[in-house]
Amino acid sequence: MKYFILFFIGFVTCSAQNSIFDDLKEAPVNGGLQMEDYWVWGSSVIKGEAGKYHMYASRWPKFLPFHPGWMIASEIVHAVSSTPEGPYEFKDLALGDRGTQFWDGKSCHNPKIVKYKETYILYYMGTTHPFEDVTQENVSAFDLSSKWCIAARWKKRIGIATSKSLNGPWKRLDAPILDVKPNSYYSFLTSNPSPLVKEDGTVVLLFKGRSYKEDGVTHSDMSIGVATAPSYDGKYTVIGDDPLFSMERFGEIEDPHLWSDNDGYHMIAKDQRGLITGGKGDGLVAHSKNGIDWVIDENPKAYTKLVKWDHGKTIKQGQLERPFVFVEKGKPTHIFFATMDGPGGFSNGSKTWNMVIPLKN
Repeated sequence: MKYFILFFIGFVTCSAQNSIFDDLKEAPVNGGLQMEDYWVWGSSVIKGEAGKYHMYASRWPKFLPFHPGWMIASEIVHAVSSTPEGPYEFKDLALGDRGTQFWDGKSCHNPKIVKYKETYILYYMGTTHPFEDVTQENVSAFDLSSKWCIAARWKKRIGIATSKSLNGPWKRLDAPILDVKPNSYYSFLTSNPSPLVKEDGTVVLLFKGRSYKEDGVTHSDMSIGVATAPSYDGKYTVIGDDPLFSMERFGEIEDPHLWSDNDGYHMIAKDQRGLITGGKGDGLVAHSKNGIDWVIDENPKAYTKLVKWDHGKTIKQGQLERPFVFVEKGKPTHIFFATMDGPGGFSNGSKTWNMVIPLKN
């Protein structure tokens, strides 16, 4: 099956106004999730029983550098709030270290929670490495070029865990659901899953891939592809030989998030280099009728790093990533982000948290 992605040429769900950008309200200063002594990143929220809102997010200890600490020590936590805005309170550890022998044994990251019938499915990226743990005693030897990161980056894959309760326990698989493929745009790794489970149980999955370059050692920039499956626990098949987005196709993006409503399917993502929105790191929106053939919005910019907070200040965030659109009763009501203080750049921030911006309509 072939798929395509084009700039706006009359697609029915696009309009002259970008509804997300125009509908951003003030962000609550005390919303979202923060955790002392941890870097916190990338959240996904679902409404559970008794009207409670359940967030799944990544965390790793702050004695590690933010990047690439997540690559070797991230775990997925579960937090709860009585409102979508929060603040969310830590409840339990959903997925953590389970040992080197498992494909996801040393790091679980980038969670996305969905439900199909009576089963909750937690999509995530997992990886492992065959070395001693990084501690405060040996952390000086840890960086992106260290043995830990070389192994863990190469082993990044997408998997799922399932449970009948948002409180767990979570059953993890012994193998990833989306592996790499030689001579493809995802020959090096698969990561950053964004699933949508349809009413009939079939799945559309957006994902990030990187490929090996011709030298067989270094890897490419990021590409975004799409896979489908007959069920969440079925076989996932990547559609087409070319990615939806790459440096060669429209521009490099990251962190796609997929949702649907009565108008079709929608994607929000970070424009890594600003080649689509004109702003490096700004958000973009695209639309689809089937989750496979995509059209970029006529006015693609969904958000910028400039955030207006409910204490009256407008602040340019150091980082604003992992957008997650929360939908309730068929309508998008909030966007969650992973964010960082500082002037920008992963090494220049002292604090990260998961924030939320309510939408007007």
